[in-house]
Amino acid sequence: MSKFKKKSNTSQDIPTSSLPDIIFMLLFFFMVSTVMRETDLLVENTLPQASQIVKLHQKSLVSHVYVGKPKETDKYGKEPRIQVNDALIEPKQVPQFIIEEKNKLGEDGAKITISMKADDEAKMGIVIDVKQQLREANALKLNYAARPKPIN
Repeated sequence: MSKFKKKSNTSQDIPTSSLPDIIFMLLFFFMVSTVMRETDLLVENTLPQASQIVKLHQKSLVSHVYVGKPKETDKYGKEPRIQVNDALIEPKQVPQFIIEEKNKLGEDGAKITISMKADDEAKMGIVIDVKQQLREANALKLNYAARPKPIN
């Protein structure tokens, strides 16, 4: 009987010449596609606790309205204020904000969801004023943001 010899022509080296190119492409991809914080909060915003929370799926169709006491009380007073994007507004300016947000989204403007992030200590009067203005602007999809209750 004859003996057969195993042929091993495979090399155990891993080619690493293109590795830096791949790493830089990934780095640039994540630098371009990462979204940084869009707004700086001008109002205090401690969300109330809720027992049932549902996540929003299409975050690109969500616009946030913050309600709370201003952080700079000497400049803006101590009464709760409304913040949209990076500006404090009055309740009567909410419909204009909604129109601008719908225009930004184009065809998807009709699907806009307003996420209201009201502070724990905010009075319900200003929240009701915002809700009334949202109705007048025909922004009927409203979401109340909350934090989950701790599990005991």
